[in-house]
Amino acid sequence: MTSSPLLKQRPILHQSQTLTPRLQFAVRLLQMSALDYEQELHELSARNPFLEIDDAGPGPAPLNAPAQNDPAEAGATHESALEAPADSAASAWDEPADTWLQTPGPARDGAGGSQLSATDMMVAHGDLRQHLHGQVNLLRLSARDHALACMVIESLDDDGYCRTGLDELGALTDFEPPVDGSELNMALRLVQSFDPAGVGARTIGECLMLQIDGVDAADREIARAIIADHLDRLAQRDVPGIARLLDRPLPEVDAACAALRRLDPRPGWRFSRPDTRYVVPDVIVKKVRGQWQAQLNSDVMPRVRLNRTYAELFRRHREASHAELGAHLQEARWTLRSVEQRFSTILAVAQAILRRQRLFFEHGPLAMKPLALRDIAEEVGAHESTVCRVTNNKFMATPSGLFELKHFFSRPMPMTSGGACSATAIRSVVKELIDAEDPLTPLSDVEITQRLARQGLTVARRTVTKYRQGLKIAPADRRRRHGAPPAAVPAGGDGAADRASC
Repeated sequence: MTSSPLLKQRPILHQSQTLTPRLQFAVRLLQMSALDYEQELHELSARNPFLEIDDAGPGPAPLNAPAQNDPAEAGATHESALEAPADSAASAWDEPADTWLQTPGPARDGAGGSQLSATDMMVAHGDLRQHLHGQVNLLRLSARDHALACMVIESLDDDGYCRTGLDELGALTDFEPPVDGSELNMALRLVQSFDPAGVGARTIGECLMLQIDGVDAADREIARAIIADHLDRLAQRDVPGIARLLDRPLPEVDAACAALRRLDPRPGWRFSRPDTRYVVPDVIVKKVRGQWQAQLNSDVMPRVRLNRTYAELFRRHREASHAELGAHLQEARWTLRSVEQRFSTILAVAQAILRRQRLFFEHGPLAMKPLALRDIAEEVGAHESTVCRVTNNKFMATPSGLFELKHFFSRPMPMTSGGACSATAIRSVVKELIDAEDPLTPLSDVEITQRLARQGLTVARRTVTKYRQGLKIAPADRRRRHGAPPAAVPAGGDGAADRASC
């Protein structure tokens, strides 16, 4: 019988890199945006007695309104995320509607008159459902009809469409006698008669048909035929194709198509509030005495400091039972050092970008040079990951607009001459080519690729397609205007390839 072998233990040494809590905090503070950084400092000062924030003097732009200082509205700018879908049959969009709040409330002047106060004349942003409920409340309806109309109103989506089936709506009621289809149809037709025209539609065709009275009588017949059978061609701006299928003169079809494009395929959008995102620039670039200079935005400069009074009292009365206060004091000191490091790093990176991309500030996107994170990291003496964190969610206000710092980094694209060009510059060239094209015969992606090649820029067609889509520019067949048949497409050209890429 053999004995079991003895188990031997031996230590194994290995190296691993871990971030200390202090370093983790510094990294987190570095990668925050200006607004997140401001919020973080307020939260820290609220729970740490040794930190205090000086709220006197200029501060960051408020979260609910853009600031009013220059350059390039340096306090804050906003970006609207409202974008029309590419497959819409019309492209005219109205601004969100405002309604005047004129409530005959208790506001009166000192003499007991009925003069409206300033608050009575404030603009109220009512949503679509409130707007429709206000109209239905003006009608003399039975309680049953009123309830059904309100049910239809509440079922509408943000586009103003009724996408819930009437049978499904009827199943939600518990009326006696039960609701039948004719009653729901009448309620729907009632809502469809309300303002804005086109509300309550179930399809885009029905939406446009509800607005057909807004089309001139001379164009109405052709417009009805287009809505009924050729909406897809209207979306593609294929006026010659529609004229051929309807066997009508091209000018008449063109006039009807133009009238339809002036209608609103999303009537509910005018009552929606745009999703506005406010941005506070971290760096401001100016040209002073012929020299470009980058400086930190004073509105986001640190105004946090150590409360010397509390720190001195703690030093005099330090006791073992005050370990929690000691931790707070240490955290406060870490915070001050991290804040100083954050802003010194942002400024150093911004100044390095300014030196590398000086021609961009002088001449615009066409002069953008290829630039890598490694180039800036070597210049400022930081790690690539640090530069990456600095360039995300940090913005630079320039006379040409507001740009995220990472906008200035672009990979090199080879040129036939042996040099390199930035992808940003090529995107700018693509946009200029499309802006200068003949609207009757717009450039396909293949033709743009060929023109770039003649300028010494070697770019694949799929790359041109990606750049065009990034610029939110439709393919050639959707940019084509009426008046001429589609131009011949080179082999392997725009047609199916563009549509497939979109």
